Amino acid sequence: MSSNLPNLLPLLQELSAQLEGTLKVDSLTKTLYATDASVYREMPLAVAFPKTESDIRKLILFASKNGTSLIPRTAGTSLSGQCVGNGIVVDVSKHFTQILELNVAERWVRVQPGVVRDELNRYLKPHGLFFSPITSTANRAMIGGMVGNNSSGTTSIVYGVTRDKVISLDTVLSDGNAVKFEALTKEEFKEKAKLQSLEGDIYRKVLEELSDAETREEIHAQFPKKSIHRRNTGYAVDELLKSEIFEGEEKFNFCKLLSGSEGTLAFTTEIKISLDPLPEPIEIVVAAHFATIHESMVSAQTAMKHPATAVELMDKIILDCTKESIEYSKNRYFVEGDPEALLMVEFRGHSLEEAMAKGEALVADLKAADLGYAYPIIEPEKVASAWALRAAGLGLLGNIPGDPKAVACIEDTAVDIEDLADYIDEVDEMMAGFNQKPVHYAHAGAGEIHLRPILNLKKSKDVEEFYQISKASAELVKKYQGSLSGEHGDGRVRAAFIPLMVGEKNYQLFRRIKYTWDPKNIFNPGKIVDAAPMNKFL
Repeated sequence: MSSNLPNLLPLLQELSAQLEGTLKVDSLTKTLYATDASVYREMPLAVAFPKTESDIRKLILFASKNGTSLIPRTAGTSLSGQCVGNGIVVDVSKHFTQILELNVAERWVRVQPGVVRDELNRYLKPHGLFFSPITSTANRAMIGGMVGNNSSGTTSIVYGVTRDKVISLDTVLSDGNAVKFEALTKEEFKEKAKLQSLEGDIYRKVLEELSDAETREEIHAQFPKKSIHRRNTGYAVDELLKSEIFEGEEKFNFCKLLSGSEGTLAFTTEIKISLDPLPEPIEIVVAAHFATIHESMVSAQTAMKHPATAVELMDKIILDCTKESIEYSKNRYFVEGDPEALLMVEFRGHSLEEAMAKGEALVADLKAADLGYAYPIIEPEKVASAWALRAAGLGLLGNIPGDPKAVACIEDTAVDIEDLADYIDEVDEMMAGFNQKPVHYAHAGAGEIHLRPILNLKKSKDVEEFYQISKASAELVKKYQGSLSGEHGDGRVRAAFIPLMVGEKNYQLFRRIKYTWDPKNIFNPGKIVDAAPMNKFL
């Protein structure tokens, strides 16, 4: 796929004149868009800021005709390199920012992809509703990116993940035609499959592939355990099997597949999502202290037997980072001694007494099991500062002085909660083999652990270790039948390991799906399938 700028420059200038939005080819803009929040960097051909669906259609037809590609982008908070590529970066965060329609009675909202998650929730709050997935970047992450990445965050143990919330998606396909995807009955599915168009091809292909009993068996055998609700490895064909067309009772909805597809199948222009009633207003946090990571992981299993709304871990490395910060050191008031790990367990209630009773019941269970050594309960007025300490930790890690940094590469694995303590023990043993003491930062209640090695990617030795650690991690996750990505997606950092994670047959199924939807590979190429080695383009 060519991105030869001198040859395309006159054509890009022509395209720019046809758009209602803008198209930029200057070095500064391209340099700004050469990176996202990941370790990757690749100079794009151009950066587009479309204003209308017509602009997006023109960009798609241009890419198709001229052998280049489109990289959809909202806030660029991706940790896996989903927004980095050598084609045209299409940033919808500037103009596609409208909240289009709210139905309070039916609890849904229709938005454009550039709506910021926290801003949407401020709009919804007076109506007693909210969009529940909450990422650590929720004050800037946008709904389009959250759908593309199937984001989850701290509350997924109660509310589920973004895929669970998507009702319909308005898209433009790779042939330039606008298509809406939503729940379909068997009869509606059959009518779609009769269409003599790319849309019809898509429905016929999925019917042909997933009607095969051997294919379905291979999906069940190779995909992560069904008990793991955070699973973003490859395309979610396992979700499609739940429809009445195949093995389940649900209506068929391609939104299940598009959520988490990282902009590789279609370009989304509108999103309809379901909403939840605002949670109970009173919030307290039990901050359980532990002398070992293992003990904290065992305790997470205990916490999950209680009505917790979040079960989050942070380790000593992250806690120590906050000691040096003038802003965050004052939020450490509840830390007793020098714990190796803190498990922060959130409970909610309609009154302080109700919330405290839930927290005290957990503390009693932990004490009875001889787990932990201190259990301060943080009351409502101080909860925000406690969560701020946790949110700050990972950002502060990125500011470690010098070239060695905590690198996002194995930071997104998810296993069954019952396997978590044993899995972490094996991870720590594996990392010791690389002379690494990893950073532990976890959505422990969801079985997801964010682990980061400290590496200097300016050194070739560390670049090789970056790959070797990632490969060893993938093999360990597969042993536990876990998901290599719980929430951050495959992008560039994990896509090359997908055949290992789901087997070669399922990987080839993913490729056939990709090239049915996108025959010329114009949508975000090199993500999910046909990826470059994960230690290239750093």
